[in-house]
Amino acid sequence: MTNASTTITLYGIPNCDTVKKARTWFTDQGLDYAFHDFKKQGVPAGHLPGWLAAVGRDKLVNRQGTTWRKLDADTQAAVKDDASASALLQAQPSVVKRPVVEWKTGGSTRISVGFVPETWNEWRKGGSNP
Repeated sequence: MTNASTTITLYGIPNCDTVKKARTWFTDQGLDYAFHDFKKQGVPAGHLPGWLAAVGRDKLVNRQGTTWRKLDADTQAAVKDDASASALLQAQPSVVKRPVVEWKTGGSTRISVGFVPETWNEWRKGGSNP
């Protein structure tokens, strides 16, 4: 189990199958978490610099998804640095690879992208960032 000072926030879209798997996994593990709905609450601009620093824009921007494929070529080509990636992620929340999970313990924050229960198991046991 996570210790009492650990907070987990899962960011995503409720009808996304990968987000559903993640939510089920957290519930099955008995882990409390907050859910941040990108569709209702948007992508938190203040978190994007940390997410981009932790995982990089190539991992955070879902270039395989339907939303990306529907973007015109100019919009896709304009994503060439963190600032342009941030602007797109805020304008098109469905382009964010999901889920994004923040684990905050004390003064440190760990970020994961996608459904990665092996990583989450390590983190809840107090292990290091793989």
